[in-house]
Amino acid sequence: MQQPTRTVADSHDMIEVSGARENNLASVSVDIPKRRLTVFTGVSGSGKSSLVFGTIAAESKRLINETYSAFLQSFMPSLSRPDVDSLRNLSAAIIVDQERMGANSRSTVGTATDAYAMLRIVFSRLGQPHVGSAGAFSFNLPEGMCPTCEGAGRVSDLDVHELVDVERSLNDGAITVPNFAVDSWYWQSFVTSGLFDPDAKLQDYTPQQWQDFLHKPATKMKVGGSNLTYEGLVVKVRRLYLSKDKEPAQPHIKAFVERAVTFTTCGDCGGARLNQAALSSRIAGRNIAECSAMQISDLAAFVRGVTDPSVAPLVANLRDLLDSLVEIGLGYLSLDRESGTLSGGEAQRVKMVRHLGSSLTDVTYVFDEPTVGLHPHDIARMNGLLLRLRDKGNTVLVVEHKPETIAIADHVVDLGPGAGPDGGRVCYAGDVAGLRRSDTLTGRHLDHRVSLREEVRPPAGQLPIRGADLHNLRDVSVDVPLGVLTVVTGVAGSGKSSLIHGSLPRRAGVVVVDQSPIRGSRRSNPATYTGLLDPVRAAFAKANGVKPALFSANSEGACPACKGIGVIYTDLAMTAGVASRCEECEGRRFTPKVLTYTLRGKNISEVLAMSVTEARDFFPGGPARSVLDRLADVGLSYLGLGQPLTTLSGGERQRLKLAIHMGEKAHTYVLDEPTTGLHLADVDNLLALLDRLVDAGNTVVVIEHHQAVMAHADWIIDLGPGAGHDGGRVVFTGTPADLVAHGDTLTATHLREYVAQ
Repeated sequence: MQQPTRTVADSHDMIEVSGARENNLASVSVDIPKRRLTVFTGVSGSGKSSLVFGTIAAESKRLINETYSAFLQSFMPSLSRPDVDSLRNLSAAIIVDQERMGANSRSTVGTATDAYAMLRIVFSRLGQPHVGSAGAFSFNLPEGMCPTCEGAGRVSDLDVHELVDVERSLNDGAITVPNFAVDSWYWQSFVTSGLFDPDAKLQDYTPQQWQDFLHKPATKMKVGGSNLTYEGLVVKVRRLYLSKDKEPAQPHIKAFVERAVTFTTCGDCGGARLNQAALSSRIAGRNIAECSAMQISDLAAFVRGVTDPSVAPLVANLRDLLDSLVEIGLGYLSLDRESGTLSGGEAQRVKMVRHLGSSLTDVTYVFDEPTVGLHPHDIARMNGLLLRLRDKGNTVLVVEHKPETIAIADHVVDLGPGAGPDGGRVCYAGDVAGLRRSDTLTGRHLDHRVSLREEVRPPAGQLPIRGADLHNLRDVSVDVPLGVLTVVTGVAGSGKSSLIHGSLPRRAGVVVVDQSPIRGSRRSNPATYTGLLDPVRAAFAKANGVKPALFSANSEGACPACKGIGVIYTDLAMTAGVASRCEECEGRRFTPKVLTYTLRGKNISEVLAMSVTEARDFFPGGPARSVLDRLADVGLSYLGLGQPLTTLSGGERQRLKLAIHMGEKAHTYVLDEPTTGLHLADVDNLLALLDRLVDAGNTVVVIEHHQAVMAHADWIIDLGPGAGHDGGRVVFTGTPADLVAHGDTLTATHLREYVAQ
């Protein structure tokens, strides 16, 4: 058979990057093979994300946006061109990142994956009694939602004890709601209404007075010579602070709302979100809410039993989608699980499922640490899915640290050699065998193994957990040893977080250090968040004989044009806002006058531009140095002091929180996957840090899948045997050596393989 003639079109087999300078990239030039799986490695801050996300994916997205008409582009965010000399042979990039899915309570796993939309159509065709179109089964549409809770599944209620002190009278300040103090405008409407004796204690009100005081609807009344509208306290608080269209802006009002509002399951729909008509329609004895509440692995089996030929193609698609969710290790979720409650890793895997069934090929898929939150058992399945995407003819780019995923790469690009200014260069590009032979940090650590402890530390006591039954836990009772390093492990969805976060945080002396977003605006940075800025400002003030407030970008010294942010955010009404560097201060955030004040030859803007490493040299002692030392201890030496917190990864956020808590006097530290985002070489440093915490007399409990951390532990609590309702039990407790020698769990199998290598 004659071979097809090779044309010029066949020559575009490489994404050619030339002179990339985003962030710390040092004019990087590299060729990345298309239709292959390329893994990008290197220590945190080496430039991996700047190359993959900030350069390749960003330019692909920008170029696609440019293909739309000017009218459509006016509705899109304005994307600036990455700092790179040239990029050739790009294809459309799809980014599958770990951004949490929106916290909108109306978004669920079912709505995010379209599984619920398919299920609605099946019920509209086959459900008995027949209740109408697919919209009649949607909790987001008026025809399907429960009228009482409007499809939310829960109703808000006010805790009256947070509104009033019943042992006081109105004149004595019985109303404790913000802005309702004695003599305030709102307070007067109660006192002048004539309905109550202002000197009587609330607890002495008659039932009718109590009803009028709290719940009387808006009523026009004539008091003296004037007309006024009276409404009960609960009615007024709902109108003022709980209306749907506005979030409380002031912190004290926000805090009050969080205290006073309680959410209870809707009594009319029982939390199912749907009206009675939708809930009455059943297939094989189950309504759509019951199907949505099933574990996805069980729902997949239920859907296989739906054999009506009229919906056969739709059911086949739904079955494939549910099977993909099971295959990717999410079979323990349910379709009614709110998207906002998923971890970053779970959210990434839910997004991934959408692309597995796509007919698109020759697309570039970009993944950010897809193994986050995965047990070694689940990583093997994730690897299979990455290879499937590649084998469909796509280019797959993965930023990753786990050796199991690096091992399946067709091509590896290793950046470094260090972080921040010491990184940003390509140390190696080639196959995995070549990486092993190379003398790069990644190459040297690829086969590095942490050995089991020769001697485990004896516990100083026990922290008992009794009868834990949160989520899928089955009446779990277990003792967490004190004064040692305990690793809690098990496959994704086995109940690790439910056990630890559901049982330990409320106890005295327990500090939870997780990866959740840090509350703070775009003004917040490591210097402000850790309190480092206070001694720095004091040092500048003392050296120059001026007020410390001048050296705060949130106070007197701030550039008036950008208000100390360093960039100007322009709201373009229809489009997303655009950020551009402030021309007034050139991004330095302070007034010219403030920048004339120096400390040992540096102004405040130059100090905030330093990395932790540079700042440690600049501040050789004092309180600033002790904060910087803790930041270095947790592996954040490369972080810029003035870097916005919004740019930090989950792992970096966790290590920043740990640095702060290390300055406090805690007794028990709970860490949630602290190896997230850590290079193999940095894991050793993390283990040394955990040892220092334990040796200082603390208890450290780590939820973790990384075999190096398991091997280094004094004690292991293994949950399983599977996920969801197949998990929720303690399947092993003991030392890592016991687990390797006698364990028969999935963790035991993988740890045994790890230490034997």
